[in-house]
Amino acid sequence: MKVLVVDDSIVFRSQISASLSGVENVEVVGSAPNGKIAIQKLQQMSVDLITLDMEMPELNGLETIKEIKRLGLNTKIIVFSSQTIRGAEKALEALAAGADDVVAKPSADNLDFSKAQAMIEEALIPRVLQFLNARLRSSTSPSKAVASKPASQNKKNLKSFLPKAVVIASSTGGPSALEHIFQNLKCTPKLPIFIVQHMPPVFTQILARRLTEMSGITVHEATHNQRVEKGHTYIAPGGFHMVVEKDKDGLVIKLNEDAYRNSVRPAADFLFESADVIFKHQLLGVVLTGMGEDGAVGAKQIHDSGGGIIIQDKESCVVFGMPGAVFVNDDFDDIMNLDEITNYLRTVIV
Repeated sequence: MKVLVVDDSIVFRSQISASLSGVENVEVVGSAPNGKIAIQKLQQMSVDLITLDMEMPELNGLETIKEIKRLGLNTKIIVFSSQTIRGAEKALEALAAGADDVVAKPSADNLDFSKAQAMIEEALIPRVLQFLNARLRSSTSPSKAVASKPASQNKKNLKSFLPKAVVIASSTGGPSALEHIFQNLKCTPKLPIFIVQHMPPVFTQILARRLTEMSGITVHEATHNQRVEKGHTYIAPGGFHMVVEKDKDGLVIKLNEDAYRNSVRPAADFLFESADVIFKHQLLGVVLTGMGEDGAVGAKQIHDSGGGIIIQDKESCVVFGMPGAVFVNDDFDDIMNLDEITNYLRTVIV
């Protein structure tokens, strides 16, 4: 996989290049200090993926993404964005414009070179590898044509299914998928929806706000001991696992900073498992685009309890990792694209 590093800081260009230099099958083929030069290089050489800073002179990150899409250049885009309100807003705009993933950029304040590089390696390398691995698996991964007819007979007829709650898991490509769904629901839900989206702190806050603004549905970045209201949606905050519990007064959200699960926090498996304890066969789980296998264990529990499971199809996924893991285990009832998921949700949440 050929990578182009785009950042106006020579320090960050050096750190990112060094972080990727030892990764097998990954080659840094060049760098650029701004989007204008990056576009020129993309037109001159074959590049599979770019890492893109958001704040640059000449042509900033968002403008660069739009130009890449306008030109029809076929390259994956990982955005580096500061972990601030403004940075999170810009990152979500970038994802909506066509970026594939986002990484929180280390702050240059009081951070030495080695620590910054270690943070970049921890956040960036798994995201680069997910696209590399997706390419390597592309010839053997199940497609919608294969998956549209599940082999197992243990499938629920979702047309007659009436859930009392919905749980959603998403990662890479998830913010755009969630925005597509919520923007097109055009209804007021009568049951609670819970979401785990793998994102850093602050980013989930801005995502909740964007979903509220575009859908008219009240979407919260969940807080500890928050009471669950019907018709409201709750997103696990970055850095915290989210579970649902029941007490004498109803449902309450609990957050914790327990160990990472599936290499992530929040982890969808914890949410799915806790919701299954409460709702059993009246719970609908949805597994959207994302790398890794988070949600597969929880989906199995929901499926075994008689609940419903939908996975996003490969064609509409940025990465068919999470839904692919559920598919391989045969713990799902249907596989749908984003429009089909949206249309189905509209029939069961009102």
